[in-house]
Amino acid sequence: MSRNPVTVPALQRRKVAGERITMLTCYDATFARLLDETDIDLLLVGDSLGMVIQGHDNTLPVTLEEAIYHTRAVARGSRNTHIVGDLPFLTYQASPEQAVMSAGRLLKEGGAASVKLEGGVEIVDSVRRCCQAGIPIMGHVGLTPQSVHKMGGFKVQGRGDEQAEKIYRDALALEEAGAFAVVLEGIPEELGQRITQELTIPTIGIGAGRHTDGQVLVIYDLLGLDRSFKPRFVRRYVEMGKMVIDAAQAYCDDVRDRSFPSAEEVFRKTG
Repeated sequence: MSRNPVTVPALQRRKVAGERITMLTCYDATFARLLDETDIDLLLVGDSLGMVIQGHDNTLPVTLEEAIYHTRAVARGSRNTHIVGDLPFLTYQASPEQAVMSAGRLLKEGGAASVKLEGGVEIVDSVRRCCQAGIPIMGHVGLTPQSVHKMGGFKVQGRGDEQAEKIYRDALALEEAGAFAVVLEGIPEELGQRITQELTIPTIGIGAGRHTDGQVLVIYDLLGLDRSFKPRFVRRYVEMGKMVIDAAQAYCDDVRDRSFPSAEEVFRKTG
């Protein structure tokens, strides 16, 4: 599929035009090549790789080097989609200077087009400094996985008036600091709608209702690769987990009954 690369200005024009934005996570070149043949706008190399790729219980163990490695792999496989690199825990919280250096490495070494940071008012200085350095920043408020211990687990945020108001103020502060978009995760639909209507930058929801400017899903969830993970906000478009199990079992059966490889699948000496 031939199309123009998705840029930050193009995404902002989508907001103005009321056109929906699509984003999926991606962690390797193979998936990146496949998704590059679709209409996906953005590929997020999320620190969710700590859970879906590495098998951790949360995203906290992911390192900056691992984030760069996976971002670089996705960049090799993608030509048209906008690649967002995710900064892992403790790679930007210490100071604005740390944030600029870490975010810069995701662009310089990882090949990302922009960088995502979790947090609101408390990180606006870092967002502002990154933007001043020419690094496009995507914000992330609501359920922020790097704060899993503070939140007491992966729980919906913003149900009470005080918490909802904080998330609302966080989103506005990120826009004011120069963020070009913001992810809204795990918040009530009404709050997602309110923030989307107020901001002039795009909002991308995950478990934030129907009224955000776009949506993001973890690719492994969309494909049904984790058969035990069935959150309410995820729609499985295929049960690939079962397909993988069935295919691997068929292979085992074919090897054991000697039907693989077949005569046609064997290289023979010629001449």
